[in-house]
Amino acid sequence: MGRFTIRVYGLLVHDGHVLVADERISGRPITKFPGGGLEYGEGTKDCLVREVREEIGVEASDVAHFYTTDFFQRSVLHADEVQVLSIYYTFDVPDPGIIPASTGRAPAFPAEEGGELFRWLPLAEAGPEDVSLPIDRQVLGMLLDREAV
Repeated sequence: MGRFTIRVYGLLVHDGHVLVADERISGRPITKFPGGGLEYGEGTKDCLVREVREEIGVEASDVAHFYTTDFFQRSVLHADEVQVLSIYYTFDVPDPGIIPASTGRAPAFPAEEGGELFRWLPLAEAGPEDVSLPIDRQVLGMLLDREAV
């Protein structure tokens, strides 16, 4: 029987940009939204707040549900059979300007495994191909549709 992994990600939109993370996972360059794995005993909003604090070094507030995976997705990062369930939230931070992040569409991946570089992706130029993971691609498309309204 296959296993499941629950991932929780955040969408931080500021001044026409969305925050993404460029990192190396299992040796592969990946652009994704900030976030990570749900830990046992943790609620999904608490997971997002913890991940934002750990990864970005800021406190997330005004956390609001955006999307939960509603289709089957096999993990592209695991060799064995692992189904991914991803939950996305929008959130705010007190001062987005203090986040150490570059700006633009071109990723800049860290040289070593486990490191993250943050980047403000301009929504006016963004497309689903600007993120690496299948569910993130769908979510970025949904975000672009919402921001266009």
